[in-house]
Amino acid sequence: MTGATSPGHVTRLFSRWRAGDEDASVELLPRVYDELRRLANSYLRRERPGHTLQPTELVNEAFLRLIDNDLEALDRAHFFALAARAMRRVLVDHARRLQANKRFAPEDRVTLLTRILSAKDESVDLLDIHHALERYIEIAPRPAELVELRYFGGLTNPEAAEVLGVSLGTIERDWRLARVWLRRELAR
Repeated sequence: MTGATSPGHVTRLFSRWRAGDEDASVELLPRVYDELRRLANSYLRRERPGHTLQPTELVNEAFLRLIDNDLEALDRAHFFALAARAMRRVLVDHARRLQANKRFAPEDRVTLLTRILSAKDESVDLLDIHHALERYIEIAPRPAELVELRYFGGLTNPEAAEVLGVSLGTIERDWRLARVWLRRELAR
């Protein structure tokens, strides 16, 4: 990672942008957009085959939602936490639109290929994960946010640790806890 693409450099660009430096926004936006596309590609590779949403559409819609809500990212980590949440909302809205279609067939369910339930890949309904996460947020907000960052934001454990401001060990414990809770919840 070069100095111009390092997390610290991007965080400094966010600080300059928040201070009103227009040159910082010109440099920053392509960097975060490219990273969002990488995350969207990573996420959509785990979706069911034939998913109708493309990475560019996911990024564009999430980015528009971030901007429409007067994006107030404090730094790189905060931005990607907000982006993960926006991507999740885009995907959930997309799944709901598909299910609202009167010609919706069971084989058209929007699913997520994940390793949450077992050591092997399984297909889990996206809306089931969304509803489980909504319940989990009430019980354990940080582990629920970790699931959101990993599956809807495409972040790795070290990246999630940076976003959440905790150690990698804490992330690994939260991840184990989240998997056990979600496994039980999704098996109902």
